[in-house]
Amino acid sequence: MALDLASFLGRKNPPLVGLDISTSDVKLVELSRSGEQGFRLERCGSEPLPKGAVVDGNIENIEQVSDAIRKLIKTSGCSVKNAALAMPASAVITKKIILSGNLSEQALEVQVESEANQYIPFAMDEVSLDFCVIGPAANAEEDVEVMLAASRKEKIEDRVAVIESAGLQAKIMDIESYAARSAINRLIEAQSNGGRDQIYALFQIGAKVTYISILLNGEVIYERDQQFGGNQLTQDIIRNYGLSFEEAEAKKKQGDLPDSYEMELLEPFLESASLEVTRAIQFFFTSTPFTRVDQIYLAGGCAVIPGLVDLIAERTKISASVVSPFKGMDLSNNVSEKMLRSDAPSYLVACGLAMRRFG
Repeated sequence: MALDLASFLGRKNPPLVGLDISTSDVKLVELSRSGEQGFRLERCGSEPLPKGAVVDGNIENIEQVSDAIRKLIKTSGCSVKNAALAMPASAVITKKIILSGNLSEQALEVQVESEANQYIPFAMDEVSLDFCVIGPAANAEEDVEVMLAASRKEKIEDRVAVIESAGLQAKIMDIESYAARSAINRLIEAQSNGGRDQIYALFQIGAKVTYISILLNGEVIYERDQQFGGNQLTQDIIRNYGLSFEEAEAKKKQGDLPDSYEMELLEPFLESASLEVTRAIQFFFTSTPFTRVDQIYLAGGCAVIPGLVDLIAERTKISASVVSPFKGMDLSNNVSEKMLRSDAPSYLVACGLAMRRFG
């Protein structure tokens, strides 16, 4: 089955599980409702991927990724068969366009495809295309603002093939940055005054890339990515202690490394990470009209490295905290609170995908 991007930007969905396929692992989140607006975390878990199974967001070994998903489903006890997935932002072209608000849905589709030809550098038969009407255009009441999203069919089909091989059905294909934004906006809205007029900078520090999103009143006002991530520390560990990639990753997470590790490897990595964050914020200031950030949120596997959040707050002079997408949720008996304390920040995308069940 070739999955169209018909659910890229939000349509009604059946019950589903959020699956985040990254360079280093696959993460699963299953949510249910708690009360009218709250959430209950039913299940979450992760399964590591062999090195090279996913490279730069591209699935290079479908069988290895499918095997990991099957193991994850089994160990988590998840029985939901419908899945929400996400594409890396780098694999998706998005564009806001203005169209007449008087068009029928069919006419709107035709107009969107016509407009898409201007922005997509591929033949239209090689692309999956979707759009979402955001609302009335700012300067013309009779027009509407429309978000256009497009990605190469082959990249989508690879993710669908992985899911189907694992015995699931792909029901939603989202964008990783959009899924993360859904999860973080829930936390912002829970703050006093709903976080109104506050500027939040989200840094998702992944294995190879740090994704930066800066938000104001629920909208992204700036985003970019930087080639920096936790693999830099892993490679240092491999070189210094003669370990395999898998051993280095495990020992890094468990803190099972020689006494020299902290001074020789960890502290320089923390300095580099804080410098990357500081530079990104300065670049935001110089390339936009904005001159402040009120709060920094850290997510991703590196967010919980001891000392990182404090060093970033010290270097940037901005309040910084590690984000848990499950904050304020009820927890089922299937969820380990101990695991959440250390791993929750890396589940931001998977949580946002699971929230699509209620979109």
